Amino acid sequence: MSCGPGLVLTVDARTTPDGYFARKRIPRFPDLWSWRDATRPRPVIVATALARPRLDGPILPPPVVGRKGPSAMIPGQFDYVRPGNLDETLQILKDREGEAKLLSGGYSLLPLIKLRLAQPALLVDLRDVGGLDAIVETDDHLSIGARATHHQIHQAEVVRDRYPLLHDVTATIGDPQVRNWGTIGGSVAHADPASDWPAVLIAGNATIVCRSQTGDRTIAAREFFIDTFQTAIDPTEVLTEIRVVRRPRASAGAYEKLERKVGDFATVGVAAIVWLDDGGHIKRAGIGLTGVGPTPFAATDAEALLLDNAPSDDLFRAAGAAAGAQSRPFGDARGPVEYKRAMAAELTLRALRRATERAIASA
Repeated sequence: MSCGPGLVLTVDARTTPDGYFARKRIPRFPDLWSWRDATRPRPVIVATALARPRLDGPILPPPVVGRKGPSAMIPGQFDYVRPGNLDETLQILKDREGEAKLLSGGYSLLPLIKLRLAQPALLVDLRDVGGLDAIVETDDHLSIGARATHHQIHQAEVVRDRYPLLHDVTATIGDPQVRNWGTIGGSVAHADPASDWPAVLIAGNATIVCRSQTGDRTIAAREFFIDTFQTAIDPTEVLTEIRVVRRPRASAGAYEKLERKVGDFATVGVAAIVWLDDGGHIKRAGIGLTGVGPTPFAATDAEALLLDNAPSDDLFRAAGAAAGAQSRPFGDARGPVEYKRAMAAELTLRALRRATERAIASA
């Protein structure tokens, strides 16, 4: 795509058995295009412009994988730094404001750079920045450092014992290699609309902490995901911490995911949390969905239906229907719009049912 100054391109490279149509504009996403190279094993590349594209240049396909030449799978030139601590990182971001891209894991970013769909002027590798991977429970919340890997979170004793929703989601992300290297902060900051973590954080009303040279700033998860691959992080900030509300007695969560194959992005993902009062009625609920909209979102209509009611399959079915109606999926090789909405409704029912069972058991 022909880009003006400051335009950042990201790509979500996925494969499907059937592929996409070549150069097809994706419904509901006016700046998104899907591409298919018919000569290869059907790689699918979805590119999105995160700023206004130039209107005086043609829209061109990304480099074809396997094509001879320097642009096939070789990234463009960029500066690379590995700061030794967070203060150095923040100074670099200040000095190179708007030019730097943070690397924390890299499973989403590096393929984009290789395909030249992301061309940062500066890559800031956070691997030497210590103190950002702790998992600690306080009186109010569970604090998870942004550099904590999915595997670390999954294996943490406090997560296994007290946060079943987090334990659920960390078992479904990618494959063992991704879980051992990928980080929660990198996943959340990347803001893929089919990513697992955002739905969980939205359902749990989590808080995201970002730090700049002026101090820390907290952002509610429900206000963090602005658009496809866009978040509320400022260019001079680093995401440092995720705060998950401490789970009280008689409350629990669950995550349900429909995926094309094990470890894939979510075709539909639903996270649900239920709090029960002493009488067994639902006094609070959180539902987050991913894969069925331009951004992960809270199913607020479904949440409102649950309040002050006794748990039942009929209630959960009605909440699922509300969640499906509130979703905004687009049809693709993973399924048409009607199918995805139906799956959103069904997975909401299942997540609520399993979360309630856990909440009753913990009362």
